[in-house]
Amino acid sequence: MLTTAPATPLASTTLAMLLADSRLPAGAHVASGALEAALRDGLDPAATGDYLAGRMATVVPVEAGTAVLARHLALHGGDLEALREEWAARTPSRALREVAVALGDGLRRLAQTLWPAALPPPPPGTGPWPRPIVLGLIAASAGLEAADLVRLIAYDDAQTVAAALLKLEPGDPREAAALVLEACALLEPRVAELAALTDPAHIPCAGAPLIDGWAEAQSQLPRRLFRA
Repeated sequence: MLTTAPATPLASTTLAMLLADSRLPAGAHVASGALEAALRDGLDPAATGDYLAGRMATVVPVEAGTAVLARHLALHGGDLEALREEWAARTPSRALREVAVALGDGLRRLAQTLWPAALPPPPPGTGPWPRPIVLGLIAASAGLEAADLVRLIAYDDAQTVAAALLKLEPGDPREAAALVLEACALLEPRVAELAALTDPAHIPCAGAPLIDGWAEAQSQLPRRLFRA
């Protein structure tokens, strides 16, 4: 039997733990953070920590900043479609944009049950909201604080790559867990800065052309474990 979230507000930390849970029925298991293509292209599995560090400097601040802005606009009013355009401009890979929309749709279905008032419909003809915007809208509705939202996105990105590594190059899960902690620690100095964003024009825009290229290559792989 389907039910909605508890009427009593939950702590922001509890909400972050729920949304970071890999068992959440939102489809996150389809992603590897383009690690699959990177390994096929010659990335040494031992360099996954460096790969994660690169994502924490480029991809993650864009996603986190977009989510924080979506939360802010939902709470204070603003143009979500303009935010989508800012996010898309900082996400040049078509493959990455497409998987973000697919993952956002999985979260949308979850939100329809747990937080039915969280997501306004996108403007006609624009398509579903991408994952960072959906997460920001959920955060606004459910009570997830901006700093916890930033940390959630950093953790989820690192965990996505680390979990994929264990499937693609089986190794010690304890070492994969250590990679996640190390990656999250790299973003921690930027949490306050990202959580304070109120202008979509100020979303970070550091490029990641190699990751973009691997994401595009992965979308074309005839046989693959992960969609992206």
